Amino acid sequence: MKQRFGTATAFAIVVGSMVGTGVFTSLGYQLVEFESGFPLMLLWVVGGICAFCGAVSYCELAAAIPRSGGEYTFLGKAFHPSVGFTAGWISFTVGFSAPAALVAMTFGAYINASFSWINPTLAGIGLILVVTALHAYSHRSSGSFQALFTFVKIALIVLFCGAAYVLVEMPQQVSFLPQSVDLNHVVSGGFAVSLIYVNYAYAGWNATTYVTEEFNQPTLAINRALMAGTGTVLILYLFLNGTFLAVAPTDAMKGQIEVGFIAAQYAFGDIGAQLMSLMLAIILISTLSAMILAGPRVLSRIGNDYPVLRWLGRTNRHDVPGIAIATQSALAIVFILSGTFDSILLFAGLLLGMSAFSTVSASIWMRVKYGKPERYRMPFYPLPPIVFLLVTGWAITHTMIERAVEGVFAAIMIAVGLSLYALVKFFNNCRFLNCETPTKQNLSQ
Repeated sequence: MKQRFGTATAFAIVVGSMVGTGVFTSLGYQLVEFESGFPLMLLWVVGGICAFCGAVSYCELAAAIPRSGGEYTFLGKAFHPSVGFTAGWISFTVGFSAPAALVAMTFGAYINASFSWINPTLAGIGLILVVTALHAYSHRSSGSFQALFTFVKIALIVLFCGAAYVLVEMPQQVSFLPQSVDLNHVVSGGFAVSLIYVNYAYAGWNATTYVTEEFNQPTLAINRALMAGTGTVLILYLFLNGTFLAVAPTDAMKGQIEVGFIAAQYAFGDIGAQLMSLMLAIILISTLSAMILAGPRVLSRIGNDYPVLRWLGRTNRHDVPGIAIATQSALAIVFILSGTFDSILLFAGLLLGMSAFSTVSASIWMRVKYGKPERYRMPFYPLPPIVFLLVTGWAITHTMIERAVEGVFAAIMIAVGLSLYALVKFFNNCRFLNCETPTKQNLSQ
């Protein structure tokens, strides 16, 4: 009997994918736009609602199209294989490989802050190699590792928030109630751009759809994991950002990346900050693990669909796509060694937002094309996809206008994906239709 993942692993994949570098870095960028507590917290509520609306839309697509691959599978089925392939390209590079490298780099930086004798780059690469080995072996080792570190992550975040509130000597006088100027903040372009950072922090709520075929009872597991995981992360994010604002001055965090470390310094002192660095490093293990678990399933599915890339879809004796896992991890290590991550949060958030926008649009198109699905129907249709599309579309539009450079790079990534599809399609047709088919016919004669 083939090994499969259970509901607990599905929940761990969702939470593990979402809670990572984004929530510990985004607040510093948001404070550049405005410092009022209400719009800052509203960002995370809006992001959570948006993620929930996207999650139920993905649930319906996963039930209607029960194949692994996430956006690659959904968009390819709903619109055209070229659209799906491009989404798969974005998932592989910007969705998983680059963020996995960023997580590993951040892990190394936090480990170095606690143990200065450890080289941060080698620590990040070492973590990738260890996690890759575990996920490339079997479903049992992969699922157990993911579940363990995800539940450790949740416990550490709750412990940090509680201890910070209790031990901070001088809490900040921050109000989370709406003020007269907050409406201007909420409708501003700065709020929209900040929402891209928030959406990046929430990115990962769709992670289980990349592994659909490897769950016991896929529809039930994905539905429960997406709902419970998204709700859990929303609560954790509100607690974390409320804690940051309550224990550290906004001037100290404004424009800074290591917001969690800064908040720990004010709450616990220098020794406590070092412990916080170690805690953040442990938290990031689950995030990296989820990316290495889910992301390669896109490559594996592409390999199964295009014979010229079939080597990517090969599995080991435990039915795990080991080559795809190793390929993604190798690219992540290349990203680490290149060290080009200055705009990764906004750039990745923008591209992933575009991909999710297209996929939620597909949930509406599938209803139009095939009617109401039989296995699972999202509640309150069409409200969830409409809310998601309006909020995400507004954020993408403002970001493209205000951050034109990132918008141009996003367009280039999409163009590269379409070009790769044309190239793969050409070689696939040339090699397997024109060459192999006649050979097989000759052998049969």
